[in-house]
Amino acid sequence: MEIKEALENGKNILEDSKIKDSLQKARRLLAFTLNKEKEYLMIHEDEEINEKIYKSYLEKIERAKNHEPLQYILENQEFMGFDFYVDKNVLIPQPDTENLVEEVLEIVEKNNIKQPKILDLCTGSGAIAISLAKLIKGSIVYGSDISEKALQIAEDNSISNQANVLFLKSNMFENIFKGYKFNIIVSNPPYIETKQISTLEKEVQNEPHLALDGGEDGLAFYRIIAENAKKYLYDNGFLALEIGYNQRNKLEEILKNKNYKNIYSKKDLSGNDRLIICQI
Repeated sequence: MEIKEALENGKNILEDSKIKDSLQKARRLLAFTLNKEKEYLMIHEDEEINEKIYKSYLEKIERAKNHEPLQYILENQEFMGFDFYVDKNVLIPQPDTENLVEEVLEIVEKNNIKQPKILDLCTGSGAIAISLAKLIKGSIVYGSDISEKALQIAEDNSISNQANVLFLKSNMFENIFKGYKFNIIVSNPPYIETKQISTLEKEVQNEPHLALDGGEDGLAFYRIIAENAKKYLYDNGFLALEIGYNQRNKLEEILKNKNYKNIYSKKDLSGNDRLIICQI
């Protein structure tokens, strides 16, 4: 079978299942199966592929047909210019979360924090922690998560990106070293309202619910963070959080009630509230 025929078949299968961007996805999956760049498919469209390759390709098409995120099939997601392994055990790092990393970089620079100690709560794939460790010279970065499978992925990503991050299993602050202080605590916690998960796109619903479900109002983990972060921050230390588009006002109120100061928010490129930062 020729490459162009295999590509057409894959596209048609995805289209019949009403999968968005069917041609683009079919092309990426075929290129991945052949271990080639996408451009190769266009230049060599008349090239024959063997039955084993085609079968492997169709297996990936079937996974995409069933709304499995493309990143899980490709086992890769780029974030802050680094490559991260991802699978069904971790949330897929999104471009919007790069805003959080960039804000922490700005905080470190503006406040001239030398060798900052940083804790990334709910680290998942380790994308935030690893990016910060790579981009902030001399930083001491910790990442925590409740999921052992996620932590193994984070460890592997740290090794592949040659980053020095210490990962530990912890249900939020439960196993964070008592008396240990950080300059910055950063987190992209679960923040989707439980009842809203079933309304999300099917691909998103195939990401781990443990990393999505923020409780009845989506704010459960923020309350835990607001209650406990002060114990682990130096004086004037920073708390930097990613938030849902409609959570700014309620979260600002939570933080004010816990006597955090210098609270401010930032929007993403789409104009949605995306970050809240404050100090103790």
